[in-house]
Amino acid sequence: MATDGLITLPSGFGAKETADRLAAEITTRGLRVFARIDHAAGAATVGMTLRPTEVLIFGNPRGGTPLMQAGQTIGIDLPMKALVFEDAAGKVWLSYNDPQWLAERHGLGAAVAHTTAAITALVAVLAAKATTPP
Repeated sequence: MATDGLITLPSGFGAKETADRLAAEITTRGLRVFARIDHAAGAATVGMTLRPTEVLIFGNPRGGTPLMQAGQTIGIDLPMKALVFEDAAGKVWLSYNDPQWLAERHGLGAAVAHTTAAITALVAVLAAKATTPP
């Protein structure tokens, strides 16, 4: 499912396992997980509850730098982010911004189309590996 550049996939795993699988795939592919933000843990620190909700921030300067050279405003959307969350019915989802949509949003031209296509394909593979049982 894609809405306004946001791609959302159902996961065949629990939220923690999905996030862990995504982190493992990211590092296996030579990318770096810059941060993991556990929003549910943050909510707990102020006495509030939130279903499992975690953001992973990840990337590689080799992929992101050419995009920022083409249009520095894309830096607001880089590194890439993925959201793993459990909905009210207990279903787990993984959402991320479509890199192609981000490139269009920031008016990046044909000069980086190859890089954008490669990032788009890679992130799709990462998401599929994180959410799909073998």
